[in-house]
This record gives sequence, C-alpha cells and structure tokens, in this order.
Amino acid sequence: MLANKASRQKPCHHCTHRPASAAPDHSTIHYEKSWLYRHCSSLVQGDRQSQKAGQLFSGLLAMNVVFLGSAFLSSMIFNHVAITLADVWILLSILKVLCLCWVVYYVLGTSRQPHAVLHRDAHAGPIWLRGSLLLFGAFSVLLNVFEIGYSVIHIQCKSQVQIVFPCIEILFVSTQAIFLWHHSKDCIQVQHNLTRCGLMLTIATNLLLWLLAVTNDSIHEEIQSQLRDVEQRLAGKTPLPHIPTVSCTCPNTTACKVFQKGYILLYPFNTEFYLVCCSMLYVMWKNVGRRISHHHASHIKHKFKLQGVVFGPLLGAAAVMIGICVFMMYQIQATGSAPNRQVFVMYYSYYIVLLPLMSAASVIGTIIHALEKKDLDTLKNPTRSLDVILLMGAALGQIGMSYFSIVAIVATNPRDLLNSLILSYSVLLIFQHITQNVFIIDGLHRRPFVEAEESKEEGNHEAHNQRRVSVLELGQEIRRVSLSYIHTYSHLSWKRKALREISFFLVLCNIILWIMPTFGAHPAFENGLEKSFYGYSTWFAIVNFGLPLGVFYRMHSVGGLLEVYVTA
Repeated sequence: MLANKASRQKPCHHCTHRPASAAPDHSTIHYEKSWLYRHCSSLVQGDRQSQKAGQLFSGLLAMNVVFLGSAFLSSMIFNHVAITLADVWILLSILKVLCLCWVVYYVLGTSRQPHAVLHRDAHAGPIWLRGSLLLFGAFSVLLNVFEIGYSVIHIQCKSQVQIVFPCIEILFVSTQAIFLWHHSKDCIQVQHNLTRCGLMLTIATNLLLWLLAVTNDSIHEEIQSQLRDVEQRLAGKTPLPHIPTVSCTCPNTTACKVFQKGYILLYPFNTEFYLVCCSMLYVMWKNVGRRISHHHASHIKHKFKLQGVVFGPLLGAAAVMIGICVFMMYQIQATGSAPNRQVFVMYYSYYIVLLPLMSAASVIGTIIHALEKKDLDTLKNPTRSLDVILLMGAALGQIGMSYFSIVAIVATNPRDLLNSLILSYSVLLIFQHITQNVFIIDGLHRRPFVEAEESKEEGNHEAHNQRRVSVLELGQEIRRVSLSYIHTYSHLSWKRKALREISFFLVLCNIILWIMPTFGAHPAFENGLEKSFYGYSTWFAIVNFGLPLGVFYRMHSVGGLLEVYVTA
C-alpha cells in the first residue's frame, strides 16, 4: 500500500502545483529510458563489437600467414634439401599475387563506392614518409633489375624461378608504392572486413619478404666474410671454419661486376621498403571505419622552415662531414683482405664522441619540454601511437646487440684498447637510444605552437610583395632576407629556439648514423670479437636481426624529430 501510494504521488514532483521557489531539477530526468537513446546506444555498441571482431579475424589471418611463411623460411635455413629457396619464392609469389588482386579491387572498386572515404587522417602518411617510400621503392625496383641481369648472365646455373620472382617483385613494389602514396590517409567506411583482411594479408606478406631479405643478406655477409678469412688464412693467419662453395662465379665481365656491386649496394634499401610499407599499412588498418570529429579534422599543417636555427645546422653539418670522412676511410681499409686495427679504433672513437653529444641534447630537450608546461595532445591518433611503438620496438635491435657485445667483452678482455672502445660504444649507444626516445615521444605528445603562425604568414606575404617590387635589386633583397631571418630568430622564445636547435642537430646526426650502416659500415661483422665468443652462426643471426632494425630506427627517428621541429 505504501509503495503504491508513493508511486502514485511521485509524478506530483513535476506538476504545476509545486511551489514557485523550487526550481525544476533536470538532473533527475532519466534520459536512458528513451527508446531512441537505447536504440542508438545499441547501434553504437554493435558497431564497436563488429569492429573488434573484424580486427580480431584479420589479425588471426595475418598471424597464420606469418607463421606459415616463417615455417617455410626456417625449413629452408635448417633443411635446405627438403625446402629450397625456390619453394619459398613460390609461396611468396602466390601471396603477392593475392595482395595485388586486393589492391586493384580496392582502388577500382571499394574506394570508388559512394561515401567510401568520408574522412582522411591528416596525421597518416606524412610527406617525408611517403617520399622515403618512393625512394626505397625505386631502389628496390632497380635492385630487382640488377638481380634479373645477374641471373640472366648465370642462366646456366640459375633456375627460371630466380628470374620470374624478381619480375613479380617489381610489379608488387611498384603497385604497393603507388597505392600507399594515394590512399595511405584513407578512413574507409565500406567493406570493413574485406579491407581489413586485405591490409593484414599485405602486411604479413611484407613481413615475410623482410624476413627473407634479412636471411639472404645474412648469407651474403657470411660468405663474404668467410671468403675474407680465406685470404687471411692464405696470408699465414689462423685457419677458420669451412667455407661454403659458390656454384655460380661471376665471369670477368663489366656487366656482371656492375650487376653484382649494384645488388650489394642497393640491398639494404629493400629491407627498409618493407618495414615502411608495414607501418603505413598498419595505420590504414587502424583507420578502417574510423570517423574523425570536426575538432580532429581541423588539423593545422605545419610547414618545414629553416628560419630560427643556427647552431643546430652548423653542429649537425660538422658531424655529417666528419662522419662521411670516417665512413670513407673505413670502407677503404676495412674492405681489404686484412682490415687494419686502427680503422676500428677510428670508427668507434667517432661514435664515442658523437653519442654523448646526442644524449646530452636529448636530455636538455626533455627538460625544456617539462619547463614549457604545455597541455598534452590527448586526441586519438593511430599514427602517433604507431610511431611510439616503432621507436620503442626498433630501438631493441641495437640495444640487444649492445648487450650481447657487453657480455662478450666483459667475459674476455675488457682492458684491451679496442675492446674498451667497443664496451664504451655499446653502453653509450644504449643510453642514447633511451634518451632520444624519451625526447621524441614527449615532443610528439605536446600540443604544437599556433600563436605566432598567422603573424608569420602575414610577414611572409609582405616579404613576397616587396620581393616582386624590387626583383632587380639583388643586393637589397639579400639584405632584406637576412634581416627577416635575424628578426624571426630573435623573436622566438628561448625554449622554442633550443627545441629547434636540438631537433635539427639530432636530425642530421641520425641521418649520418643511418648512412654509415646502410651503405656497408658493419664493424660487428669485421672485428671478430663477438663472432669468436658466440660462434659464427649465432652471432650472424643476432646481428642480421638487430642491424636492419637499427637502420630502420635511425630513419624513423628522423621523421619523429622533424615532427618535433615543425611543431616547436
């Protein structure tokens, strides 16, 4: 009875007979009881569940493809009689054909449907990443052309698969590069599951091609290093293990030498191409079905301007020039039959001087970020999340190799000059990776400066008008540009100046540290310390897994530092 009376009296709280002094309490209105609200909530929840299910299914597809390909690659390495390289090429060719079919269907079918691409992710596929994709893709195509020419010269000892596989590779690389250049920013709104599966299949294929490239590169480096050991043994040095015989020897012709040297020179770019493709395809996969809000869509495009930096470019240019000299001296002496010990001392000394400077710059930049007290950018950004993952994951390659070197040196003879240099190099390299990652990740999560952008654009517009008026007065124009540069530099706050100087310095340092291992400076293959401690096969497996990741880390760090620079 009391409950019924209470239920009958409850609506009186909202009737017209209530006192005028009592304001209506809208917080007690239960909007969740609305049918429309329940229906919309169920639709949103169902959409999220279907999105999770699609991501799970496509992820399982990629996992199974990677495991299957890895099993083939492992069988080829450990039992090359049952599973040959030709069998691996056939499997990868089938996967590439399937990926090409999906890419053609996406470009001609899916993306052209009504309301297919309502949004484009402004953060995905920045120009530096797409530019590096085209550069590495062009080098990969040229690499396969050299491989075809090399196989044609050795047609008597090469199978037809070794000629067909590079042809399919050229088509795959070219199509994928063009596809990612035009569609890397798409947030597709139709055919979600098919698009996710196609993207994950392409990611898995690129990962397997990267694993195959790393495996073949390790075999090449092993043969080349062991052949050098043969020359040392013939010169009276200590005998080394058995050297695999090479069935196809390059004839004494100019064409064969060109194809061989070009193949060796361009090989690292092929591995970089696959890693860049995987990162861009993963962002597309995360953006499938994504709806970008108006606040997120109104992304300010920051342009790269060299104004406001002086010391960073000067110090970075000095590091690059010295690094190029060290690299050339290393290549001349270390690639000979008997590498000189002094060249390793020079190489590691350069790193021991440069790495502390980079670490100190990163620490100072991180402190400046803390002093700025700017708000963090908490908006959902799959590109930034992937950048953080790639920076942390790629850094594990060089960090892992450094720890293996530290254990080998401490356990043998750490007091030797070369060993102490390698030990210092390994410790400093670990510290530099950690400090640089903290600086880049902290900078990527900071809101960019937007206050003075409009005034700068107005100043540039006025300078452009003045330039048209005084186009013939070259001396006055140079003076005006110089004064504009000094004016811009003097009006930047000291924090922004320091961040730009540090970012630009680190960009140039990472570029030279990317050039040196990419074009053949691999002292870990040559010094012999770790190889004698861990054994030939074990150390080559460690190095050829960590070295490509280290090269990719330097390239990816350049992109992250450029992002920190333009937003500072």
